[in-house]
Amino acid sequence: MNDKFEMVAKTFQGLEDVLAEELRSLGAENVMPGKRMVAFEGDKELLYRANLCCRTALRILKPFFKFTAKDADSLYEQAKEYDWSQLLTIDKTFQIDTVAYSDEFSHSRFVTYRIKDAIVDWFKDRYGADKRPGVRLVDADVMINVHISGTDVTLSLDSSGESLHKRGYRVAQTEAPINEVLAAGILLRSGYRGDCPLVDPMCGSGTFLIEAAMIAANINPGIYRRSFAFERWKDFDADLFDSIFNDDSAERDPVYPIVGADISPKAIDIARENIKSAGMAKYISLEVKPISRWEEAPQPAGILVTNPPYGERISAPDMDALYATIGNRLKNVFQGYHVWIIGYRDEYFAKIGLAASEKVPVLNGALECELREYVIFEGDKKSFLKAGGKLKNHADDGDDERAARKGGKDRKFRDGAPKDRKFRDNDSKERRFKDKDHKHRDDCDRSRKFNDRPMREDIQPDSENPLAVRRNPYALRSLQGKSPSLPPQEGPIMRSRGWKKK
Repeated sequence: MNDKFEMVAKTFQGLEDVLAEELRSLGAENVMPGKRMVAFEGDKELLYRANLCCRTALRILKPFFKFTAKDADSLYEQAKEYDWSQLLTIDKTFQIDTVAYSDEFSHSRFVTYRIKDAIVDWFKDRYGADKRPGVRLVDADVMINVHISGTDVTLSLDSSGESLHKRGYRVAQTEAPINEVLAAGILLRSGYRGDCPLVDPMCGSGTFLIEAAMIAANINPGIYRRSFAFERWKDFDADLFDSIFNDDSAERDPVYPIVGADISPKAIDIARENIKSAGMAKYISLEVKPISRWEEAPQPAGILVTNPPYGERISAPDMDALYATIGNRLKNVFQGYHVWIIGYRDEYFAKIGLAASEKVPVLNGALECELREYVIFEGDKKSFLKAGGKLKNHADDGDDERAARKGGKDRKFRDGAPKDRKFRDNDSKERRFKDKDHKHRDDCDRSRKFNDRPMREDIQPDSENPLAVRRNPYALRSLQGKSPSLPPQEGPIMRSRGWKKK
């Protein structure tokens, strides 16, 4: 029952080491961060906990079959070798999600069809021509993930179902809300644990505030979800999951203030709805206030995180003036704070007028962004350091990371990903950019690291895997003359703690 097995947790680039530390804290073994993923080992209890507790995981996969395939025929034949009765019966449904980085398998949809054929034919060969499990585009009983790298094929069970960034508390949103997993990852990377004030002066729909409140209160992000895919597995242990789900012994009341503001009354109304839905209203203060009107900050000095407009989907009348105002308020109001700002254009960051102590490449929706930390101190840097102030030592961070990857000493979350790591990969097949509206790019200053980068057309803004093209099941249903139905909402959508699967 407690046999250990391999698992893979998917995440965003830049959050791999944050997720690895989360998994270690849950008791995972052989934790190995990779590219947008973390491999680890554990038992069924850990699989349940990882889905329920990890703030920076997008989904938890359980590999069950690995092989090599050089072409479509060998892919089909190898997949058909697996004993599919271990996972499926003829009265069950399944769906397949494919990610392929391969010259041999350049079309993920074709791979999906061949794996589907192998599964269906396996059952037909044994039970008859009309005896087979069904295929569903959404809410299938068994979700299968296919990952191909070159000729290496890995089939995994998706234990999460919907991406774990879909917590379940969001009932309304502004035009371009930050992904919940990314927000939580930035907070954890900043070192925030609820032991100091947290401020977001441009809070939008309130995602940073809600994730911060859950961290401060030590509330698991998965408690808001209606279900996980593993609850439909043949070996699902309802009693074990109930014991994990209903254990609130580690929860606590936040001590320090969590404060949000925004220039838009509509955004504040939306944030208030989401905060209420998450049950965090008593922990968070909201106010309609532009960044220019901040005159004092909560004390003692804490952490400020924010996601200002980039001039893309959301803009301001004068972007240069907005970022200059941000810098002015940081220097004059938030002394002693550690400030983390996610942005897209170098020229706007420059308007802040402060030197960043850390720069981390991150993906926000379809945009390649950068997360920058600013340590706000009074006076000049020389005086600050002479008085005992400290900025991060990036060389030491690299040593810590190497030690942790080898199972060495523990590190804080904020010592996470390698510093100054190049965001772009050398594999041109994995990263495609849309040049149609950016013909001027070649004439731009080559010294700018990440300016004027286009949104990529091969991803969806909410996709948890930026390189996978995902079909829209609701659009497909409408083409078939069927309309998707949503369950009626009755108050907060957090599942009651007394829930137990019958």
